Amino acid sequence: MRARYMQTRKGFMNLLGRGVSFVLTFGLMFLLWIIFSGMFEPLLLWLGVISCLIVAAMSHMLIFPYPRLAYIAYLFRFVGYLPWLILKVCQANIHLLKLIFHPRMMELIDPHIVTFQTNLRADLSITAMANSITLTPGTITVSADQEGRFRVHAIDRPSAEGLPGKMGQKVQHVFEG
Repeated sequence: MRARYMQTRKGFMNLLGRGVSFVLTFGLMFLLWIIFSGMFEPLLLWLGVISCLIVAAMSHMLIFPYPRLAYIAYLFRFVGYLPWLILKVCQANIHLLKLIFHPRMMELIDPHIVTFQTNLRADLSITAMANSITLTPGTITVSADQEGRFRVHAIDRPSAEGLPGKMGQKVQHVFEG
């Protein structure tokens, strides 16, 4: 009797997880649809709901395969990380503008590959770190492995000297708690 109860409970939890995954995917898709379309006419809203339902039905297990409450914490910490990342992207843009318009530009550009180790271990945090580095002008992530080793191409020494710096700590805080 206990085995049957456990099997029924496991099936219910699996169904509940799929439902949560579907709702999260639908909510994300519809929010993005509203942001990108900017249309609030009833017909267009209904078409958006229908298309988001179809997409959520087909892809919810790809986007949120194992829904957990930790996703909510990730979301709030990530929203706190975004302004810092945007600031760093703006600072890197200004640095590149100065570099490009400097009279000795050819002397200042010193492209090279930098290798460094981080404490990141989760796939999501390693991916977020690699994407954050690549988003920052003047640097491109060449490779990243599961041990947290990164190889980054930098356009000059000042662009590479700050790696991983606070970015690694902030990404670790957002995605690994």
